[in-house]
Amino acid sequence: MSQKQLRKAVIPAAGFGTRMYPATKVLKKELLPIIGSDGRAKPIILAIVEEAISAGIEQVGIVVQESDRDLFYDLFKSPPKPELWQKLSAENKEYSEYLQTIGDRITILTQTEQEGYGHAVFCAQDWVNDEPFLLLLGDHVYTSKLDISCAQQMVKTYQKTGTSVIGITVMNADIIHKAGCVSGSWKTEKSILEIEQIYEKPTVEYAREHLRVSSMADDEFLGIFGMYILEPEIFDLLATDINHNQRYKGEFQLTTCLDKLRKEKGAIAYLVQGKYYDTGMPLFYRQTMIDYYSNTVNQ
Repeated sequence: MSQKQLRKAVIPAAGFGTRMYPATKVLKKELLPIIGSDGRAKPIILAIVEEAISAGIEQVGIVVQESDRDLFYDLFKSPPKPELWQKLSAENKEYSEYLQTIGDRITILTQTEQEGYGHAVFCAQDWVNDEPFLLLLGDHVYTSKLDISCAQQMVKTYQKTGTSVIGITVMNADIIHKAGCVSGSWKTEKSILEIEQIYEKPTVEYAREHLRVSSMADDEFLGIFGMYILEPEIFDLLATDINHNQRYKGEFQLTTCLDKLRKEKGAIAYLVQGKYYDTGMPLFYRQTMIDYYSNTVNQ
């Protein structure tokens, strides 16, 4: 059992959002709106921060481009201008105060050069400061099938196992090339997986040959859910890749270092009882706008 307290979460939000162009020419994809169960239009990044806080996280570090610091600062740390404040309803004024309390938990971190997802995570090293941390993608939102959030499920799994946890979900063959994929054997039936391989964006042919998991249907695989709890040793592995310029498709990736972390320090995968919604591509974002609201209302 790990004796380390899980206090921090990291959310990389420093990408260019090229798949959502031209909307991202004027608005960061993490600031695009999402509609939750309360019918309120909130920026995607706020829904992700709330997911982290639901799991008992005390501090959230958001990694952004230098030129975008003010945007995120204004959202979480600046009150509305007086002329806007006067026009807000009593309910929205109360919500504005709620945003300020969230802002007290948030630190804005900077990625000076956009060198990939792994590099963005590495930029949080000094802030994380040798602690385990929850890692959430900046363009995924989540709903849970249980009475606790997806992030809470991850935290409970980490507390039980005391090792790094990679959230996984069942993916069909037609989308596995867009995600990291894991294989292994079940330690707990359809819950905790002993990982044998982590592979970034495999072809269907590779997945069929190397990434099959027993008891799963044909052409179903275990893809990464977009939620992790990682021990701080991940930063040493990322540093090695960066210092030796070891890139995958031109960028420093997290997935390759996850496999090294598994081999050197141990890691398990947890089949999250919930659903993720990808907001980083136009048609996925469109479907998310429909499904996310419906599923949060029904929780």
